[in-house]
Amino acid sequence: MEEDRLATRVERRGPVGVDAHGLDPSGVVHWNLSAAELYEHTIRRGEGQMAAGGPLVVSTGVHTGRAPKDKFVVREPGSESRVWWGPVNQPIAPEDQQSIREKLIEHLDSRDELYVLDAFAGAHPEHHLALRVISESPWHTLFAKSLFVDATEEEIAEHRPEAVVLHAPSFEADPDVDGTRAGNFVILHLTDQEILVGGTQYAGEIKKSIFTLMNDRLPRDGVLSMHCSANVGEDGRVAVFFGLSGTGKTTLSTDSTRPLIGDDEHGWAEDGVFNIEGGCYAKTIRLSPEAEPEIYHTTRMFGTVLENVVMDPRTRELDLDDDSITENTRGAYPLESIPNSLEAKRAGHPSTIVMLTADAFGVLPPVARLSPEQAMEQFLAGYTAKVAGTEVGVTEPQATFSACFGAPFLPQPPRVYATMLGEQMREHGATAWLVNTGWTGGPFGVGHRMPIAATRALVRAALSGELEDAPTRTDPNFGFEVPTEVPGVDAALLDPRGTWDDPKAYDERAAALAAEISQAALKARAG
Repeated sequence: MEEDRLATRVERRGPVGVDAHGLDPSGVVHWNLSAAELYEHTIRRGEGQMAAGGPLVVSTGVHTGRAPKDKFVVREPGSESRVWWGPVNQPIAPEDQQSIREKLIEHLDSRDELYVLDAFAGAHPEHHLALRVISESPWHTLFAKSLFVDATEEEIAEHRPEAVVLHAPSFEADPDVDGTRAGNFVILHLTDQEILVGGTQYAGEIKKSIFTLMNDRLPRDGVLSMHCSANVGEDGRVAVFFGLSGTGKTTLSTDSTRPLIGDDEHGWAEDGVFNIEGGCYAKTIRLSPEAEPEIYHTTRMFGTVLENVVMDPRTRELDLDDDSITENTRGAYPLESIPNSLEAKRAGHPSTIVMLTADAFGVLPPVARLSPEQAMEQFLAGYTAKVAGTEVGVTEPQATFSACFGAPFLPQPPRVYATMLGEQMREHGATAWLVNTGWTGGPFGVGHRMPIAATRALVRAALSGELEDAPTRTDPNFGFEVPTEVPGVDAALLDPRGTWDDPKAYDERAAALAAEISQAALKARAG
């Protein structure tokens, strides 16, 4: 009976069939299902459970994060000359990609059910990408529906996909035959704008592979693509927040006083900033209803997909503090789930650039104004730090550098994006600030994490323009202009050297970090 009902459902689809991608499925193809329908399919198939409040809780199995060593770019004439080849963009031969593709297509054709989503990447009408996700999994399709820009009924009826993701988490490659490192893989063909994903349940691979595609496409259209969050004040002042995972990018941009444009991926076009996505993908481990109320609320909401979050099997209550599955628990939800999100997902040119770092060495000031040259150095270096216990073998803080705060998603050399950022900042007079959300009073294990209330106060002061006239000192190690007085913030926090018991040890660590940042920026510029 259930199968009959599903088979007779009216299809919401456009003129382009799955045969256009080489598919000839033997099972049922479900086109553009609603969130409720995708819930039903997921639960019916035993692939997820509904938690208290309405979110869908799923497991990603052995892969609880992205696998950058298993991402490949096809080395083909149409894109070869512009790709930043190396560990970030590992080449795969066209014949290996084609062989894997044929086997993946055969696998999808054999499924009892396939799910098709037609959507867009990019909220700008002149710079969006019509995309299609074809998956064997209903919950991954719901994830994609939440993360990409939804298509209206009228747009679906006319949808002609320019890019496609062929997604088969239960299909694995054979490394001995297929040229991969393991059974899981992500393969991008930049000219064909086609992405193959197999062997991994981690949904973030879908999101980030499309972002990588946009990072190749947008700069060629004169648009800067950025791994950043963005919001806008009532006065129209736009701010963008660059930062690696764990630095507070999502938390600090999700502010009840400033409408959210987006939390992770944006383009900076000729008329301002636009969200590349239609949703958010937030870390949920130890979310606090006090510190992150808007994000916390989404974990009790219908339409949110929660990856690897621990749930009581009887009461269905969540335990967001439980990291027994992974530290990288995640929630995917539509942007509209944030009460003060911006419906248009677009705003004007940024007046403020915030570069976030979680300095586990405890030497960077909590806020500092950057000159244009310093901003370029910080952008190219993309510094943050890993702390002890976050990865096997990490026993003390380790400096981590990711060019443009998003090296894993850059198909082109970092200097391409850095040059465009510098041009945009100069043209529109944007001010840059470095904000340290890491440690103070000493390194990790000695000092303590920067108080979130103080960080929010400093960010709000920077965005409002209050810091423009604040008294400053020049940091002797980094050369930054550091405010010495900020209303509502303990002045002692503003001078990290003064918070250390051993000023000489501070000087040594600060000088070493300054040299590491400069070296990383030079390396990225040469890349």
